[in-house]
Amino acid sequence: MPELRVIARLTISDGNQDKVLPLLRQITEAVRNEPGNISFVPHRQLGDDRQIVILERYASREAFAAHQAAPHFRHIVVEQLIPLLDERVVESYDVAE
Repeated sequence: MPELRVIARLTISDGNQDKVLPLLRQITEAVRNEPGNISFVPHRQLGDDRQIVILERYASREAFAAHQAAPHFRHIVVEQLIPLLDERVVESYDVAE
């Protein structure tokens, strides 16, 4: 079963940066404790604090599906974070063996 890599690109709605950053810290801590997570690293774009990219690694597609089904994902990401964004793009890639 190949490892899965995910790139999540977030554009924060203007004025919501101070609300989003604490949520990113919360979701980062929660995701890093998931059994199938290998890494989860958010980055802010230089020169544009509204742009965030999150580089994620999971042991498998199933581990990523479990991540998306986790209660903390729904509570933090779906209910709180997404409404503060202008855009969210998630790309998933199998790691070539």
